[in-house]
Amino acid sequence: MTVFTEGKHACEGLLSEAPGQRSREAITIASGAGIIAPMTVLGRIAASGEYVPSPAAETEGLEGAEVAVAVNLYGCDATSAARTVAAIARDAEINAHFLTFSPSRLTDDLRAAAQADLAVSGIIVR
Repeated sequence: MTVFTEGKHACEGLLSEAPGQRSREAITIASGAGIIAPMTVLGRIAASGEYVPSPAAETEGLEGAEVAVAVNLYGCDATSAARTVAAIARDAEINAHFLTFSPSRLTDDLRAAAQADLAVSGIIVR
């Protein structure tokens, strides 16, 4: 029998959000960010205002993105062009088991730091 591995689904880890669309924001994923999975923890590049998976430390060209500020709801391919996606930017609860982190956030401590950053924006990771 063939075994299939099911990937993450859009919005799968969203536990609750504010009424209406108050928790959501249309954001732009920077060109060159690659394939972004649903529920990826994102940081905002200070110079451009675009978003990338939040790295564990300040990275040249991505200054500001080391602070996690949002979680995208839908996957996208930003390999060769910037993409606009819906993201949770405030006032929500997210299931920790569904989050995807930047490859530079390999340890629990680095992931906990990203979760603490998200809490400042009102995004609580459970």
